[in-house]
Amino acid sequence: MTAWLRDCWYLALPSRDLRGGRLVPKVMLGEPLVFGRDASGRVFALRNICPHRGIPLHHGWIDGDGVRCCYHGWKFAAADGRCLDIPSLVPEQKLHLERIRVAAPPVREAQGNVWVWFARDSAEIDAAALPPPPLAPDIGDRAPAVAIAMDFACNVDDAALGLMDPTHAAFVHTSWWWRKNPKKVRLKEKSYIPYGAGFRMERIVLGEKGSKPYRLLGRGTSSEITFELPGLRIEHVKGDRHSVVALTAITPCEANRTEVHQRIYWTLPALGWARPLVRHLARVFLGQDRDVVVKQQEGLAYKPNLMLVDDADTQAKWYHRLKQEYLKAQEEGRPFRNPVEARLLRYQS
Repeated sequence: MTAWLRDCWYLALPSRDLRGGRLVPKVMLGEPLVFGRDASGRVFALRNICPHRGIPLHHGWIDGDGVRCCYHGWKFAAADGRCLDIPSLVPEQKLHLERIRVAAPPVREAQGNVWVWFARDSAEIDAAALPPPPLAPDIGDRAPAVAIAMDFACNVDDAALGLMDPTHAAFVHTSWWWRKNPKKVRLKEKSYIPYGAGFRMERIVLGEKGSKPYRLLGRGTSSEITFELPGLRIEHVKGDRHSVVALTAITPCEANRTEVHQRIYWTLPALGWARPLVRHLARVFLGQDRDVVVKQQEGLAYKPNLMLVDDADTQAKWYHRLKQEYLKAQEEGRPFRNPVEARLLRYQS
């Protein structure tokens, strides 16, 4: 089930990475792309290969409404990838420049993130008709307080299953300042319902024990977690005064390389001082997830038979079923039907 899903949004990079006329290259879903902003500040993405001699466009520069190739100066429109200029042509040489293009996938900028739409086929896309990219709830137009990304040397499914796994925390996320005793587990009971192209852990009220930081959000602090295809996890913690949202997006790059993005938002204006600390802790936690998944690849190289157990691995089973249904619905040209059924999951973690 390592198929890459199409007709959906994938997170590419933070908006802040596209400053000062920078061209930023990335490989997403096996496609080389280059990102930038045109003269008016609009974000764009183009296929990062000049069709003339194959040199990557990110070695060139932004020229007003387009990108110039560094090799022969060919210019491509940022908006749609049309060739606008070939400096070597002389007036009597007629060439239909509009027939020369590089692919220009739809991009959207929202809440400090740049998203790319990967279509199932190469037909002309009506960008205005596309659904909006994923958004962090209860945050408005805020940019993330913390934005990090990390490469996982594994396929997209291993990354997704590792991040959604509900019982690894006691053994993987251990530090001198956090869960030093991995043998200490307790019973968890959480209700899940189908939601969109995924599932949702229904909102629970957080207990007083171990939740002192949540008191900054006000009374009645509660948490809700949503997972949707192609690989989006949103945890929304809110009180009667403020909210914190952790958005995790999984973007396949190549067959065995996946980029995991983490964005943390909050509505507490006085918490700016905490950004370096939260960024450090987020990198530690995400790095622990990455390290254990990389270790897992040593065993998976021998293609062992694996097993999933209820209820701890039910989310992993749902993930596979969701992907299978998504691909089948596209193949048959019908609406997606969510295979997840509402269920109470009980496990120790």
